[in-house]
Amino acid sequence: MKASQYAIAVALASVIATTLASPTGSVEKSDGKKEIGLRQEQESPREDKKKNKYFNEPGTTHQLGHYDARYFHGVVSDKERTDTQLHMIRAYLDFFRSKRLDTWLAHGTLLGWWWNGRRLPWDWDMDTQVSEATLQYLGEKHNHTKHEYTSDDGKTKREYILDINPWLWERERGDGMNIIDARWVDTRNGLFIDITGLSEIHPDTAPGVWRCKNNHKYETLELYPMRETVFEGVAAKVPYSYDKILIDEYTEKALILTRWEGHIWDAETKVWIKTQAQIEAEAEEARIREEIKKEEQRKKGGK
Repeated sequence: MKASQYAIAVALASVIATTLASPTGSVEKSDGKKEIGLRQEQESPREDKKKNKYFNEPGTTHQLGHYDARYFHGVVSDKERTDTQLHMIRAYLDFFRSKRLDTWLAHGTLLGWWWNGRRLPWDWDMDTQVSEATLQYLGEKHNHTKHEYTSDDGKTKREYILDINPWLWERERGDGMNIIDARWVDTRNGLFIDITGLSEIHPDTAPGVWRCKNNHKYETLELYPMRETVFEGVAAKVPYSYDKILIDEYTEKALILTRWEGHIWDAETKVWIKTQAQIEAEAEEARIREEIKKEEQRKKGGK
């Protein structure tokens, strides 16, 4: 086995071991600020930081960190991830439009839109933002609601859950365990859209400055008025100064460089295309993952 193949095998074995060792049970929910505050008084700060985390993932690796533990059944293929994210963002945007609630594309999802109106093919999750007022409304009216989705051609049917973090009342970073305010989760495999709220934290001393709990900062005139656009074939919104926001977050190179994460930008077709090296690496990973899976099944069968 080549050194590179051995490294992949070791990494995949670690992923599987982490997956088997990580529980995927229900997440503890809090009824609100009062209950959480009581728990903080009774437990040590170190225990609080771990137990107060609302959204949980099956592991801490790059891949495992992008699944909701409650609905995780294993790392999906690149093809399934692409299909999942395509329908997931369409269902999400359709829901917000039907309820006349504002939401807009953010972070890597906004960057994907900038390039060609589609998701970045190497992204493991998707990101959107909402105002604090919308976040509060979602928590009051739509928390833990399930949403059925059928694609326009009728061939794809999915179910999603909109889950609002009970720590939404805390608008600053805190201990860093609850910077994600809500998630739109595919109940089949646990992939999700991260939803973060923006708040005018200090309207008296810093009016017109909006922040999320991950320390991203925006001016009102950078956000509004929102621009109407299309993302993955459905109506969407992006911030007014989307170019400045992207440069502030990723620098100019994110809007210029045409080779990223094993993909090359094809200017003619306006699509990110996998390099041959990336295709071969993914094929080798899939082969090794299948071998490890078979070995695990063999060991279980021998017990």
